[in-house]
Amino acid sequence: MDSAYQQLVAELREIGLLKSIGAVLDWDEHTQMPPKGAEHRAAQMSLLAKLAHAQLTSPRVGELLDASAARLPKDLDSDAAVNVREARRNYDRARKLPPALVEEMARTAVLAQHAWADARKKNDYPAFRPWLEKTVALKRQEADCVGYASGNRYDALLDEYEPGETAANAKRTFDALRGPLVELVRKITESGKQAPLEILQRHYPAAAQKRLATDAAAAVGFDFHAGRLDVSAHPFCTGLGPGDTRMTTRYDEDYFGDAFFGVLHETGHGLYDQGLPAEHFGTPLGEAVSLGIHESQSRMWENLVGRGRPFWRHFMPKARALFGATLAGVSDDDWYFAVNDVRPSLIRTEADEATYNLHVMLRFELEQAMLSGEVGAADVPAAWNQKMRDYLGLTPPDDAQGCLQDIHWSGGAIGYFPTYTLGNLYAAQFFEQARKDVGDLDAMFARGEFRPLLDWLRKNVHTHGKRHLPRDLARRVTGKDLSPEPLLRHLRAKATELYGVN
Repeated sequence: MDSAYQQLVAELREIGLLKSIGAVLDWDEHTQMPPKGAEHRAAQMSLLAKLAHAQLTSPRVGELLDASAARLPKDLDSDAAVNVREARRNYDRARKLPPALVEEMARTAVLAQHAWADARKKNDYPAFRPWLEKTVALKRQEADCVGYASGNRYDALLDEYEPGETAANAKRTFDALRGPLVELVRKITESGKQAPLEILQRHYPAAAQKRLATDAAAAVGFDFHAGRLDVSAHPFCTGLGPGDTRMTTRYDEDYFGDAFFGVLHETGHGLYDQGLPAEHFGTPLGEAVSLGIHESQSRMWENLVGRGRPFWRHFMPKARALFGATLAGVSDDDWYFAVNDVRPSLIRTEADEATYNLHVMLRFELEQAMLSGEVGAADVPAAWNQKMRDYLGLTPPDDAQGCLQDIHWSGGAIGYFPTYTLGNLYAAQFFEQARKDVGDLDAMFARGEFRPLLDWLRKNVHTHGKRHLPRDLARRVTGKDLSPEPLLRHLRAKATELYGVN
């Protein structure tokens, strides 16, 4: 291979190492760091962001990109072609951002997340409001520096998380989903049937919850010799590099679903990270294609697998052994109904499959309104509550259960939320294809055999890195454009089984 390309890869790997150091500090911030460490951590993260940005935008990287591009093989899907193409994309975007802005965004993210955690705990939105105002102002600057041919600032931010996606395209996809979802939820509500949710609201000791969750994560393929599980205020997963993937969750001893399905969700992310080719670390081929595709992996294992009847045929005996009297008198059918309960709720991370995307659409619309200036930081609580009433028929009793519930805005992740619904759509479409390609997945899951599905995902999704854009990947894997129909078929089938509606 050409020496310029080899030198480019070496530079990219060094940048990858700087970013992975930042990921360690970010993980520590949310799991171990004492509250008074926030200012110092902000300085550390700001310096790392500055160093990584300086190296990525250096004239040397530009020269190596030019030299490598001039000697690329004709195969545009070759490893070298993909790495040069995507590295150029990252380089061009980074060059548009002033170093001072990069440093300030990194510093603000740490301090704003610290303020958010305290404000959420105290239900004190006014304390967080100045940080949201500052964050939105910084993201506007970022969008203006990057540019957006569409005339919509949001596109510049969304593209960072979901390459090739636009707000208009996402809106068309969401619009096709929203009406059928609202109608399905209405039918379920009017059916008069309610899942025995109280089963999940009994006492479930945290230690036993952790045991069942880690057993499930290991069973579906997460390698705990190359990863770990800890506790944080907001569950997340971060891949620090080959052999080191960190997940977190939070335990509520009076509610089963939060931790267990949260761990399965993060396990999906972790499996993707552990499936990325280690030999390509630091290069685009060693990175996930997008957050939407990443989310497809987490939602698939959490919902399409983890809430399925076959999954619980295998895991219910283990749950009974761990929770004993808590599950006395609970039938397998009642348990299955409880973990698939559908009803409007306040908290996105605890929402059921049918209503979850309505939470996402609310945030998608609010983010665009904040960026455009239509909604100011002072208006966010009222705007949030109104959309909750419009979409879910609920009014949050306080801001902690309303606009303060998510960590994303405090970390500057504006443009992130649409990837959740895109992930649900990709998950259902991939899962339908896996059933065709792999065989009787239900029978396999009931026997505790999850490896065939994981192997299929490794082959079709994980190992490709950023070789294909998200929607292109979906077409290559399934032969079809991204569509709401597979998800709607899944939700309607479950609604028919449990609620007698479709």
